[in-house]
Parts: sequence; structure tokens; C-alpha cells
Amino acid sequence: MTKGKPEVTDVLTFQEDMLDYAVSAESGSEHPLARAIIDHGKQQEISMKPLEHFSAIPRHGVEAVIDRKTVLVGTRKLMEERSINVSQYEAQMAKLEQQGKTAMLVAIDGELAGIIAVADTIKETSKEAIQALKQLDVEVYMATGDNKRTAEAIAKEVGVDQVYAEVLPEDKANIVEELQKQGKLVAMVGDGINDAPALAKADIGMAIGTGADVAIETADVTLVGGDLAHIPKAIQLSRKTMKNIRQNLFWALFYNTIGIPVAASGLLEPWIAGAAMAFSSVSVVANALRLKRVTI
Repeated sequence: MTKGKPEVTDVLTFQEDMLDYAVSAESGSEHPLARAIIDHGKQQEISMKPLEHFSAIPRHGVEAVIDRKTVLVGTRKLMEERSINVSQYEAQMAKLEQQGKTAMLVAIDGELAGIIAVADTIKETSKEAIQALKQLDVEVYMATGDNKRTAEAIAKEVGVDQVYAEVLPEDKANIVEELQKQGKLVAMVGDGINDAPALAKADIGMAIGTGADVAIETADVTLVGGDLAHIPKAIQLSRKTMKNIRQNLFWALFYNTIGIPVAASGLLEPWIAGAAMAFSSVSVVANALRLKRVTI
């Protein structure tokens, strides 16, 4: 739903040089949020401090040692696990998250040093694509690793009613299975390596063409480009295709049910029967070729 190019929108500083340490700590990460913080640091002409130690904490953030100081950059859960009190800044974090921003917390030597808010821009066509899916009577769910407030803010903006927030990569396949147990046919749309299990589990896996190769290989359908508007178009085209197939089966069965007994009774000359059979095949092919003129 988003462009995948997050940018830093707000920086709240509670300790001097907080941003210097945060940018330096994130220099060891390849995560999109980390790249956003690094790019912001470059814009602010911040000099990188050398990393004495670095480790990524999956889904929670990073830990680094810089100038013999332990620096943490990540989520509330990371701070809670390290017994760092963030309660006094809860209102500020909530305000940022309600605006659809991800609040990254920065701690230095066990003390909260600042908050860096990062936001990703929603694609122009996402809202239209969601509305188009609803018009096709398709229920839309969003599964994301973002916190609940941020996820709900984004979902509200694009028109998604059902949201799974703070989802770990392995949980996406479980969500698909849960919906299937409710009797739903599930189409999963994803673009990352972590989406592959859910794409495989779904009744129909749809990979974004600009995504990871493993996602494309796992999915049943690959949508060219990164435009979500291709999803309702794919569904509409598939429905028209199935309708066309049912038409062909009906008319072929109807035609042969009448024609074969007449031919078997000897009431038709062989050349007439052959011509009639050829006409039957031509009519089916001609009906199928109408799909080439479909505009969605």
C-alpha cells in the first residue's frame, strides 16, 4: 500500500547528540527504516561514529556499542525487554502513531534519549484499489508488522476495515490459515521474502512484480509493477474468463447434444456433419477471443 521509501518526519531529542548516536547505530542495518534515519543524518551532515559492536534484533530494532556507550534503536517492546522506562513519553508516541508514523525509540546507556518518527508515503492508487475490491464484494484485510496505532491510521486512510498489527513474518501464514478455516477463499498479496509462506498457503498467491524473487516464484499470479490497482483488474479478468469458459461449455454441449443424434441417424450428409462440427469449434474459439477486447 505504501511506496516503500520511508522518510524521517519528526525528531524529539531528550539527550545531546542523540541523533548522532542513532544514525551511527543504524549504519549497520539494511532495514528500510534504518536507511531513512541514515539518509536524514546525511541531510543533517552528521558524521558517523565508528561501531564497536552491532547486532540486529529481528522485528524489534538494533543494538550497538559506540564510544563505549550501549545504544538501542527500536520499538517499545525492545525498550521493555531492556527495562527502559518510556511511560512519560507515551502521549507523544501515541500522537505520532495516530498520524500514521512509526515511532523509533532511541536509548543510550539505559536511558531514553529521543524519538525518531518515520513515515512511508501511501501510493496514490492504493485507496482506489481498495474501493474497487470492495465493489467486487472482496473483503480486504491488512497484515503488518507496524504497531496497532500506526497500522490503524494507515488502514483508515486507504479504507481497510480489518487490520492485523504487530504481525511477525511467520504469523502471516497463520492468519491465512485462520481465514480459510472460516470458510473464506483467501488471496494473499505480498512482495517480500517473509511473505512467501503466506503466498504458498493462500488459495491464490499474488506477488508484486517489483518484489523479491522468492515471492514471485512462490505466488500463483505476478502483478506487473507495484500498482495495487492491478489486483481488482486481475479478479475482474479472471471472472470474465470463467464466465466465457462456462458459455463455451454450455453451447458446445447444447450443440453436440442435438447434432450427434441427428448425424448418427444418417439424416446428414458427411460433408454437412463435418462442416457443422468445424463451425462448432470456430464458434467456441471466436467466443474465447472476445476476451482480447475486454477493457477494465
